[in-house]
Amino acid sequence: MRRVIFNQKGGVGKSTITCNLAAISAVEGKKTLVIDLDVQGNSTQYLLGNKVADSDKTIAHFFKDSLGLGLFGGGKEGLDGLIHETPFPNLFVLPSHSDLEGLQSRLESRHKIYKLKEALEKLEGFEQIYIDTPPILNFYSLSALIAAEKCLIPFDCDTFAREALYTLMRAIAEVKADHNDRLEVEGVIVNQYQKQANLPRQLVEDLIAEGLPVLETKISTSVKVRESHSDAQPLIHYAPTHKLTEEYRALHLEIHK
Repeated sequence: MRRVIFNQKGGVGKSTITCNLAAISAVEGKKTLVIDLDVQGNSTQYLLGNKVADSDKTIAHFFKDSLGLGLFGGGKEGLDGLIHETPFPNLFVLPSHSDLEGLQSRLESRHKIYKLKEALEKLEGFEQIYIDTPPILNFYSLSALIAAEKCLIPFDCDTFAREALYTLMRAIAEVKADHNDRLEVEGVIVNQYQKQANLPRQLVEDLIAEGLPVLETKISTSVKVRESHSDAQPLIHYAPTHKLTEEYRALHLEIHK
């Protein structure tokens, strides 16, 4: 199963959600891959910590090869040689790289938008694939939406985020119609939720009333998130019995049931 975690709004927790869901899949015995398409590389840092990724083994080098700019085999031989083990059993990452930023215009002009999908269809051995995306609908996020089967949308209980959500749903519908008829919105993940506050509760109720596919499990705000980032350990490893970890377990169960 290939899932993309996407929202055009920044700061909604895409990388945190990506890595924590992937880590739970791995703990449950499924060989799991995280693909980091965001030039900021937050998922890469979360899973690899201070370990510097081999500069010849990143998602940027896959795209370079598709342009004929590299000799690393990504464009012709697939993604296998670019994937890194993490310190966590069954969990692997295809790292981001700063070169992504400079490649985008050439990838667009050369119509390489289907390359990721083609490569993932040839990739064997992974039961779960989670794709982290930049907070903008650009070449990389569009590549991810074309390659994925399911889309998860983080929502951070902000009034502006609500308006952006409708724009996002329309964009996903267009991708589905034009490029990927298998793509389905699996659900809206309510993140950074404060159940005692009136505004978040009202916003969520409004989304449900308007027919948006809001998932039942909500992810609370907690300092444990930043702590786990700093320690480069997903919550299932950093704080396995914490309330927030249990919420992520419940979310994982909800989308896999």
